[in-house]
Amino acid sequence: MSTDITLPELQEFIAGFWYHYDEAHYDELAARCAEDVHYVSRSDSGASPFEELMSPELHGRDAVMEWLSEHREQSPYPLRHHATNVHRIGTDGEVTRVRFYIFVNQIANFVPFAVSSGVTEVDVRRGANGLEFTEMNVILDTTNSVLLSELHANSAAATAAGS
Repeated sequence: MSTDITLPELQEFIAGFWYHYDEAHYDELAARCAEDVHYVSRSDSGASPFEELMSPELHGRDAVMEWLSEHREQSPYPLRHHATNVHRIGTDGEVTRVRFYIFVNQIANFVPFAVSSGVTEVDVRRGANGLEFTEMNVILDTTNSVLLSELHANSAAATAAGS
């Protein structure tokens, strides 16, 4: 049996995970996590005012599910997580590495509005009962946007100062 995981399989698997997270279907989430899953979440700067709330590093399905379920119960409903621009970035044996954007919205005053966004990298493999995450690394956007040219200039200046 081939362990290759196609992009459509990955897209369906990832979309299903976030749907079940939003709907608080914890058994469905647990079934999508390997027993030895590693989960990390943090802000892009590492210095967000909410860093402590968003920055667990967890090992094992039980620890990950405990944190995810507690985090979800403290969040509004409806809440929608959207995984976009899903693409494979590599393989290592039976594991396929995937990167995608995550965009989160909720409803207030009858209107959807953005809550969060970020970049997620995951490792996925075929387990005994289907696809499963072995790693999930969620980096949430918290740094204010600037012109790309400013970012490049600041980066070049910092590199020059460090030389």
